[in-house]
Amino acid sequence: MAQLTRTERQIALALFVGLAVAGLLMVAGGRADPLGLHGALILGVAVFGSFGIISKYYEPLPGADRLREYYDDPSKFGVVAAMVWVAFGLFMGDWVAWLLVNPDLTFDAAWSSFGRIRPVHTTSVIFGFGGNALIATSFYVMQRTSRARLPDQLSPWFVLLGYNLFCILAVTGYMLGITQSREYAEPEWYADIWLVVVWIVYFVTYLRTLARRKEPHIYVSNWYYLAFILVVAMLHIVNNLAVPVSLGHAKSYSLFSGVQDAMTEWWYGHNAVAFFLTSGFLGMMYYFMPKRAGRPIFSYRLSIISFWGITFFYIWVGSHHLHYTALPQWVQTLGMTFSVLLLVPSWASAGNALLTLNGAWHKVRDDATLRFMMIAAVFYGLTTFEGSFMAIRPVNSLSHYTDWTIGHVHAGALGWVAMITFGSIYASVPWLWKRDAMYSARLVEVHFWLALAGTIVYVFAMWNSGIVQGLMWRTYNESGTLTYSFVDSLIAMHPYYIARAVGGLLFLIGALVGCYNMYMTIRAAPQRKRLASTSDMPAAVPAIAPAE
Repeated sequence: MAQLTRTERQIALALFVGLAVAGLLMVAGGRADPLGLHGALILGVAVFGSFGIISKYYEPLPGADRLREYYDDPSKFGVVAAMVWVAFGLFMGDWVAWLLVNPDLTFDAAWSSFGRIRPVHTTSVIFGFGGNALIATSFYVMQRTSRARLPDQLSPWFVLLGYNLFCILAVTGYMLGITQSREYAEPEWYADIWLVVVWIVYFVTYLRTLARRKEPHIYVSNWYYLAFILVVAMLHIVNNLAVPVSLGHAKSYSLFSGVQDAMTEWWYGHNAVAFFLTSGFLGMMYYFMPKRAGRPIFSYRLSIISFWGITFFYIWVGSHHLHYTALPQWVQTLGMTFSVLLLVPSWASAGNALLTLNGAWHKVRDDATLRFMMIAAVFYGLTTFEGSFMAIRPVNSLSHYTDWTIGHVHAGALGWVAMITFGSIYASVPWLWKRDAMYSARLVEVHFWLALAGTIVYVFAMWNSGIVQGLMWRTYNESGTLTYSFVDSLIAMHPYYIARAVGGLLFLIGALVGCYNMYMTIRAAPQRKRLASTSDMPAAVPAIAPAE
């Protein structure tokens, strides 16, 4: 953050002072309540940040030549944070998987129970890993495709640091038992309010950069990133409308109840899949895959048609999770119909990505980074077909509430989201740190095969487990009673749960290999201060170019 101007340093200091005041109020109001612990955490962050700003307050101000370069420091931080979160989140996820194999693999403490560490896993991998990767790559892509530098130095840092503070509050809150106790274990009201502030700054920063663009055309990646930012804001605000018990208590109550709460939850849940886990990562794919392949996108027109199809159809599909419930029949049918229609724009995006590789398949064979992206597009196509199929009411009667749904979710999460993210990170890290390539191409290969093997083992285990579950639960004997008890189905699941945990372990090991590879790449990156005394220093700072 050394590039902050004097005004930005003053604003940053004021923000930290404000956080410190909020932390003190939470500590005073919360006392023994978990709210007080989070207040102490916020206070610590504010004090640490304030001293950091004060210690550098009178350092030389940045020169005007910085404006001739892209501002990539926030993206660097976001990429590193994403890899830290994925290592932690996958570890927690595999721990959860082994707990289902052997429930005794835990500590004698409430924080380590399945119900608390399971949301820690989901929040860490979805929001910690995925969110940081999306923010970091969106800043990177926006600058290149617009030929415009980020509008200031402070707001990108506020977005990334503020977002990670939210993730830490959420994860520690789950361990402390602070949730809204709904379908998704959302963090409590004060963390939700903080995320709204961060997200508004993110949206404004993105629009300000877009408004300053020197490229008149708005590239398709930015369509998807903007949809992700805007709709996630809407989803978060509506789904988390709640009234706290008091300002000195972490507990709050949702404004929704009963079937309205269920519909709101799945409107949020499936649109989080749509606009956080799909639109944002499609924006990532539409930039990094053509760039890495050295090929133009197959059809720009098809990408725009797909964008509007996905944006319109996805909004309506959440109710397919509520078949055979108290939700009105016409709403269930509406969700099922739009889920089936959604296959068209989804496959258009997957096909557009794979057709982009025409003429570059030799690169896919030789380049594991590009192979990550190719496999991601394949899994995106497979998962969207499966999702549309599972939304059909008779299929849903077999699949829902079984491990088939878990397999479907992880085919998308591991096969699509994680694969495209790893590929994009492997592509961008050398560009960000001015390296010719990753530290070890062989380690990228190792990561790819571990990730692919882990995904296949995991997903096939859950597909088999889910179908066996569904069939056992609906099998009747001659007297018209259930043939199998619930315990019988659990015993039948045990081998599949072992396979699932092994698959998750393979995926975790691959991510750790990726962390090491990225660390070594960054460590070997040339330092500008060191180059200043050598003949390697460029004669002039290069002008902003569309891409690197």
